[in-house]
Amino acid sequence: MRYILVYKIIILFTLLCVTTAQAQRVQQTLPSKTRILFLLDGSGSMLAGWGNTNRITAAKELLTELVDSLKSNDQLELALRAYGHLYRRHSQNCRDTRLEVGFGKNNHDQIINKLKMIDPKGTTPIAYSLEQSANDFPSAPGYRNIIIIITDGIESCDGDPCAVSLALQKKGIFLKPFIIGIGMGKEYKDQFKCIGEYYDAKDIQSFQKALSKAVSTTLDKTTASVELLDINNAPKETNVNVSFVNNFTKEPAFDFVHYRDTQGRPDSVVLDPVLTYDVVVNTLPPVIKRNVNLTPGKHNVITIKSPQGGLSIKQRGATAYGSGVKALIRQKNSAHLVHAHDINTNQQYLVGEYDIEVLTIPRRHFKNISVEQDKTTSISLPDPGILNINNSAAGYGSIYEIKPSGEQEWVYNLPHDQSRVTLAIQPGNYKIVFRVDRAPGSKYTAIKTVTIEEGRSVVVKLFD
Repeated sequence: MRYILVYKIIILFTLLCVTTAQAQRVQQTLPSKTRILFLLDGSGSMLAGWGNTNRITAAKELLTELVDSLKSNDQLELALRAYGHLYRRHSQNCRDTRLEVGFGKNNHDQIINKLKMIDPKGTTPIAYSLEQSANDFPSAPGYRNIIIIITDGIESCDGDPCAVSLALQKKGIFLKPFIIGIGMGKEYKDQFKCIGEYYDAKDIQSFQKALSKAVSTTLDKTTASVELLDINNAPKETNVNVSFVNNFTKEPAFDFVHYRDTQGRPDSVVLDPVLTYDVVVNTLPPVIKRNVNLTPGKHNVITIKSPQGGLSIKQRGATAYGSGVKALIRQKNSAHLVHAHDINTNQQYLVGEYDIEVLTIPRRHFKNISVEQDKTTSISLPDPGILNINNSAAGYGSIYEIKPSGEQEWVYNLPHDQSRVTLAIQPGNYKIVFRVDRAPGSKYTAIKTVTIEEGRSVVVKLFD
């Protein structure tokens, strides 16, 4: 027996160590490798003059320099797709796009040579090209998929690049695209923001800068910490779920339970700077900081005011209601439900004032209840009494509470097919109105009054 006991202890200890090790392993990480697809505009308008050259020549030269500079990065794969370069403009071919160089290792020279061969001719099928690019990315996991669109014009084939981009991002085909507008002007930003992040390249220098920024945003390691501020703007709140939601697709990208070390410092997490986030602090109610853009390659500190206090709603005899009682918590003068609070539990809420509706029988209402920083506001309800109703026959009836003002308020409808009813009900004065099913008229309605006392039981016979 002793050896069996020792063996069981060893097994339990081993399981504990394995579970602890798994819990301390980083659970949410970015893929270690990246794919970048360059989607290059080869339409006829790219032959327009730009500085001392033309748009297509400048784009090809700068893209060539960039591709050449990325040869040493073994965590990166590149590909090249072009559009508007296969058919003349007069044909208005809205399927004029082709993957010129697919993803692969050490294909940089292949991309550079293919760039030399692109000759602008046709139209601008951005939506169709984006749609086809979904097939360009291999299905192998462990990669972040990025698209950099280089164009000098908007969609010219009646396609909807906004809808295509959103659909493919929702499917996880690629992250939010970068769009570099060559010689287009900032006024086009609104037309492209539904596709991705737009950069206005008004001249060759700004084009080079935009291209470099798109790549550095993709590749640079970026971290962030979240400071949850209390009512005094001190970063002391913690242990709250914080969600980083993709602002474009509205889908969660990262979820963390906020942490502070023994010195009160929040930890850092690695995030993807390609995305724009809505940061949701999942307090009750939640606090949302929208349109958060991270500075690539830097540590970002995100401050969000989310002061909290406790609320405790107590009733010793709540179990008399069977499965327990809940309280509906709403912000002051608001119809929006914040939370369904279980009786006899302590729950954290944002500092503020709340209206509370406790789902006892009858319901009890509390207005303008204050929740304060680092304090617990307590509400106590009297224990219910037990009302036992006996009746010799089926019928129809209701229970009303008689208010101190003399007004009555409906509380409960008696079940038609039960001759005995046992009901947990709050202390107070009540009236029972009942008519037997077989009675030949309303005038045979019976009325009984009863007083319910805390923790006590009472029997009412509707007909003696």
